[in-house]
Amino acid sequence: MGFRCGIVGLPNVGKSTLFNALTQTAAAAAANYPFCTIEPNVGNVPVPDARLDTIAAIARSAKIIETQLGFTDIAGLVRGASKGEGLGNQFLGNIRETDAIVHVLRCFVDDDVTHVEGRIDPQADAETVETELMLSDLESLEKRVPAFVKKAAQGDKEAKVAASVLGQALDLLREGKPARLAVPKDEDEARVLGQAQLLTAKPVLYVCNVDEASAATGNAQSAAVTAMAAASGAGAVVISAAIESEIAQMDPADRPDFLSELGLTETGLARVVRAGYDLLHLRTYFTAGPKETRAWTIPVGTKAPQAAGVIHGDFERGFIRAETIAYDDYVRLGGEAGARDAGKLRSEGKEYVVADGDIMNFRFNV
Repeated sequence: MGFRCGIVGLPNVGKSTLFNALTQTAAAAAANYPFCTIEPNVGNVPVPDARLDTIAAIARSAKIIETQLGFTDIAGLVRGASKGEGLGNQFLGNIRETDAIVHVLRCFVDDDVTHVEGRIDPQADAETVETELMLSDLESLEKRVPAFVKKAAQGDKEAKVAASVLGQALDLLREGKPARLAVPKDEDEARVLGQAQLLTAKPVLYVCNVDEASAATGNAQSAAVTAMAAASGAGAVVISAAIESEIAQMDPADRPDFLSELGLTETGLARVVRAGYDLLHLRTYFTAGPKETRAWTIPVGTKAPQAAGVIHGDFERGFIRAETIAYDDYVRLGGEAGARDAGKLRSEGKEYVVADGDIMNFRFNV
């Protein structure tokens, strides 16, 4: 469905190293000088889900297809970007096209890797980036909101909705607060706020990039970021981008032992991808058969016809019903036949809200 997270941060904090490891490619040039990433690099990353292997084994599927989450690596931001410093508006424009922001913060000391502001302070770095995003949103809304207010006074209903919710966002920005704190009163306001593509309305995940010794436990700097994230309703994950880059180049069979030696049970990248998935309030349902077991991405609250439409538009247009089995029932009863015999295969209609882990088969007629 095209869900994308933009990887952002100051220069030389590990953004491109993280992106390279995420996509297991060298598509993004990781170099020790600002703005080595000039054009955004985009990669789709499989979302790790152990349920896929279990379902595929029961269904005797020939192959497994994971659901995907897109990551966009964007050039480093510097103070003054909202006024055109560094790559300025080009950077900010690329962020607007993503659904969420993954903000990489440098939580390690290395004299061989320069810091654009000459100090290691991840909280200050986060504030620098957030300030630039707020200034950009503020400038945008100060131009747009008066026009909506004028149209609303003339009786334009759509403009009235926009003036209300975007006016609330503008007030927040003037107080130095992000637009994500704006609370839409209804679906119309939520839609308008989403269409406005405000940078500070997007959910944020902080990625604390630590040194190798701190990969398993974090450090004082990452702990401070985690506390900051909790206070602001954001997410936080601790990784070592250098370690993740090394893991990405390994034979998969060697990875478990390497992780164990570092005191890790899984890669940091798996945590980043899952956190990004949760950040966007996404859920997974499955289809299973002899040919393949496949995971599909849907937003929380998606009803059966719209979930079917993720596979193909005809499935949604001609939707009749969905044959549904809960994951736990599917596993406990040994698959579709066992679930049917036990009365656990349900026939659901158009109002059914798909649950995470549902195994589904859609009936449709076009």
